[in-house]
Amino acid sequence: MNIEATKLELMHLLLQTQKESLLKKLKTVFQEEQGDWWNEMSKKEQEEIKTGLNQADKEDYIANKTVMKRFDK
Repeated sequence: MNIEATKLELMHLLLQTQKESLLKKLKTVFQEEQGDWWNEMSKKEQEEIKTGLNQADKEDYIANKTVMKRFDK
């Protein structure tokens, strides 16, 4: 069975079920498979993002227009 046929079969089964417990299990499986993109980044990348967020919270940043003007030259 190809992947598209499998998807259609799963969608059919999903639409037919009334079991909330089964739906919760399926949702959990999808969430676990997706993973958290934050955990996939390096510690350095995480720290850079945290630094940027802290700067933004303190309004310590340069407006996008200003930066774009600088690089237009």
